[in-house]
Amino acid sequence: MARVFRPERTSQSASLPARVGTTVHKLKILAIDDDLRSLELVLSALQQDGVEITGASGPEEGLKLFRHDRHDLVLLDMMMPKKSGIEVLKEIVQPEAGSHRGELPTLVIMLTAFGTVETAVEAMRAGAYDYLTKPVHIAELRIAVGRALENLRLRAEIWRLRRTLDARYGFESILGRSKRLLSVLDMAGRAAQTSSTVLVTGETGTGKELVARAIHFNSPRKTRPFLTINCGAIPKDLLESELFGHVKGSFTGAIMHKTGKIEAADGGTLFLDEIGDMPLELQVKVLRLVQQGEIEKVGATSPLKVDVRIVAATHRNLQAMIEDETFREDLYYRLAVIPLEIPPLRERREDIPELVRFFFERACEKHHKTGFRLPEELMSHFAEYRWPGNVRELENVVERLVVLADGELVRFSDLPDSLRGDPGRKNRLNLNLPPEGISLEGIEKELILTALRKCDWNQSRAAQYLDLSRKTLIYRMEKFGLRREDSEQ
Repeated sequence: MARVFRPERTSQSASLPARVGTTVHKLKILAIDDDLRSLELVLSALQQDGVEITGASGPEEGLKLFRHDRHDLVLLDMMMPKKSGIEVLKEIVQPEAGSHRGELPTLVIMLTAFGTVETAVEAMRAGAYDYLTKPVHIAELRIAVGRALENLRLRAEIWRLRRTLDARYGFESILGRSKRLLSVLDMAGRAAQTSSTVLVTGETGTGKELVARAIHFNSPRKTRPFLTINCGAIPKDLLESELFGHVKGSFTGAIMHKTGKIEAADGGTLFLDEIGDMPLELQVKVLRLVQQGEIEKVGATSPLKVDVRIVAATHRNLQAMIEDETFREDLYYRLAVIPLEIPPLRERREDIPELVRFFFERACEKHHKTGFRLPEELMSHFAEYRWPGNVRELENVVERLVVLADGELVRFSDLPDSLRGDPGRKNRLNLNLPPEGISLEGIEKELILTALRKCDWNQSRAAQYLDLSRKTLIYRMEKFGLRREDSEQ
C-alpha cells in the first residue's frame, strides 16, 4: 500500500525548477521496497527534509505510481519478488518512460542488502545515479539524497540556460516565414551540424551575425566559445595581434603575452565579420588557419595548432574583389564551402508585418509604454517602403516611433517622411513586358546603370534616387561589375 508524506513546511534547498516552463515544484521522491521496515525507515528519515515522498511496497505498485506522476528521485530496492530492482530501474530510466514530464531525467539511487562490486557496476551501467547498501544509515541516506538534489538543481539550471540560448540564438529567433528566408535558414541548419566553413553574404542590416550565431548555437560546438571580430572596425596594424595574438617583446608596447581571438575560440566558432575589409597580407594567414588548422602569433617562432570553425560574412562582392586583386581567390573558395546569401528586406516583404509587431512590442516593453498601440491600417506604409537599411533600419524606425509618439497610439503624422508617401508610389512603373520573357537581373543592372548616368556617377545621389543606402548601391554595383570607365567605353 502506498504511503505519502506531504510536509507543510518546505526548505528552500529542497525546491527545484519544474521540468517544463518556469514554474517551481516541490522535490518529489518515490521509495520502492518490499521490506516494509526498511521502507518505513526511509520515509521517516526524509519526511522532515521539505520533500514530498511516496512509498510503494513492491515493484508493480512503484511503477504504477511512477507512470502516474513525475518524480525527481527514486530510491529503489535491488532485490524484490516478481521483478528485480534492475528491471524496474531500466523501465524508469528509459527515455519514453519520463518523456511526458519534460527534459530532465529522474535520478535513481539503488538500495540492497547484498552489496557487491558486481551488482554496483550492473546498477550503474543500467542507469543508476548512486548506490547504497543496507542497512541504510540515516545520515548516509540524507547525504546521498542531498547530492542527488544538488545534481538535479544544476541540471535544471543548465537546461534553463540552454532554453534561453535556444530562444535567443536559435534559428526560430530569426523572424520571417518567406520562402527565400526559410530556404536560407534550412541550409544554415544543415550546415550547423558540420564543421565546414560558411560564408554569409548580404546587404548591411540583413542579420548576417544573427545567422552566424544561430549556426554556432545549433552545432556540436555550442558549449564552446563563439567570438566575433569585425575586420573593418579594427585598425590594420592592430588586426593581426587581435586575431593571432602576440608574444612578449614582439614589438614596442608588447609588454606581455596576448591571446588572440582565434586561440581564445579554440574548440568553438570564430565569426569574421566584414571579411572583405581584411588586408591581403592577413588573408594569407587566415588561409593557413583554414587549410592547416594552425596559426603563428606575432613574434612567435613556431606555429600553434587550433580547432576553430570559421564563419565569415561580408556585404561586399568578393568575386568582384578577386578580379580587382583585392581579395585572394584561394581564400574565397576555402571560405565559401557553404555560401549563404541573406535576402534584403525588400525581397521578403511578407515578413515585414511580423517584424514590425515584434519590434513594436519589444520597444513598448523597453520604454514602459503599456497599452500603446500601432493601428493595423498603418502597416501598408511599412510593407511598401524599400528599407535600404534592412531589418536594422526597421528596428530603429519602430523604436523611434514608440519613443516620440504621443497619446495611446501611433498616428499617420508620427510616421517618418519616408513612410508617409503613397504606398507603392515609387514602385509603379509603366512597363511593356515582352511575351518571350525578360531577365530580372538584367533589368536591375540596367536600372542601376541608368540611375548612375543620370546622377553623373555620384553614388550618394544615385542611391537616394533609387531609394537605397549608399552601401547597398555599392554592393549592387560590385555584384554586376559596374564601373564608370567600362560604361563610358
